[in-house]
Amino acid sequence: MQQRRPATDLHQTYIDILALLEHHRTLEALAENQDRSRRGVARQLQERQNTAELQRRFRGLHPADLGFILEGLEPDDRVRTWAALDSRQAAEAIVEVDGAVRTWLIGGTPHHRLIRIAESLDPDDLAWIADDLPEEVMSDVRASIGEVGRTLLQQADAYPPQSVGRLMSLEVVTVRDTRTIAEVLHDLQVRAELPDHLDRLFVVDGRNLLRGAVSLQSLVVTSPDTAIDAVMERDPLAFRPTDLAANAARAFERYDLVSLPVVNDRGKLVGRLTVDAVVDFIRVTSEKEALAMAGLRGAEDMFAPVWESARNRSLWLFVNLLTAFVATRFIGLFESTIQELVSLATLMPIVASIGGNTGNQTVALVIRGFAFEQLSDATRRHLLRKEMVVGLLNGLVWGSLAGLTAGLFYRRLALGIVMMAAIILNLMIAAAVGVLVPFALHRMGRDPAQGSSVLLTFVTDSMGFFLFLGLAWFYL
Repeated sequence: MQQRRPATDLHQTYIDILALLEHHRTLEALAENQDRSRRGVARQLQERQNTAELQRRFRGLHPADLGFILEGLEPDDRVRTWAALDSRQAAEAIVEVDGAVRTWLIGGTPHHRLIRIAESLDPDDLAWIADDLPEEVMSDVRASIGEVGRTLLQQADAYPPQSVGRLMSLEVVTVRDTRTIAEVLHDLQVRAELPDHLDRLFVVDGRNLLRGAVSLQSLVVTSPDTAIDAVMERDPLAFRPTDLAANAARAFERYDLVSLPVVNDRGKLVGRLTVDAVVDFIRVTSEKEALAMAGLRGAEDMFAPVWESARNRSLWLFVNLLTAFVATRFIGLFESTIQELVSLATLMPIVASIGGNTGNQTVALVIRGFAFEQLSDATRRHLLRKEMVVGLLNGLVWGSLAGLTAGLFYRRLALGIVMMAAIILNLMIAAAVGVLVPFALHRMGRDPAQGSSVLLTFVTDSMGFFLFLGLAWFYL
């Protein structure tokens, strides 16, 4: 029985695994110090003992917890742990790990073991990781899983990435619209097992067209002689396999769903979408968006090779470097002013940083709006006006405070007024950029999360320096 562990217990399990691996390394070092004639035997014996101990430790551990542990291990320990797992454990864990870690594990696993792992997966999970597996492995797997498995896998592969079809399960419990509650309950009782996350049955007619859905609660509390047609929910919310998975995920979140029917263009039931698949999709999508906002081009293993990590981060670092050089040219325009009033050099980073903070808050709000499909070109003008007013109010409050502090500290009232005015203007500009840049990227078909923060930093730094130094040059 696979146990789900609370977060505190899981963390302790992770710590215990690290201690166990360190203990194994110590024992292996002692085996290496044996006489040369016994060294090979001692090493093999110690490796078998270490593997058996790891297997006992992982026995009964939930696949999601095992995936968590694998993600947190350094490369050498991860290789050791991965090798100790049997095919079934490895198959369950590889579905749960992060995409970058999955790619790393697959790249270091022999061909024959990858085939055994893939063959241990059910068609839904195999379709989930099929794009990460080498084509030669998938070819051998398709030849060995039988006609039914190949058909199910081909159906999943037929749909584009990020679609409902890629996430849906083909395990569907259906009932005919002509049956009674008693007949349906009898059919369920004689089944060997029921699919996970089963909260309702889908009602179909003789042509497998979706007619409705009936909840398990209704089956239990309704009189056994009642016809299914009398208690079913008619025209339930359904998606097509080609619909965007993001739209389905929003429906699950909005209506607190556990499962949804998936139908083809003719209304025939072809599968169901369950909450576990949707949660996995949301997690992967959220991680990608968070990394994109930080300037990373994709998922990155914490223990990836140095060169791979450096390459993954290089693009937006290069863009940031270029924009930083451009921003410094605004400072160069006012070198003489800074020489006359050195205090400007110490105060201008404040103007730039508070503008960047305001802009990042606006960008986060806009990206969230796009994620939940709550924004459109029709609402852009209202949002822009609202955010600029918020920037004005914040600028008045915090710009006055900063200006008063600077004026008292340097004993120059005019300097304080210049700083207040620069902060007010920069906060309004930051709010405008925080709205317009994500909208522009979205219109171009780009992810608004990717690049917005870099462009925002460029604008707020440049305009912060220009406004503060320009006003100081003019008034001081």
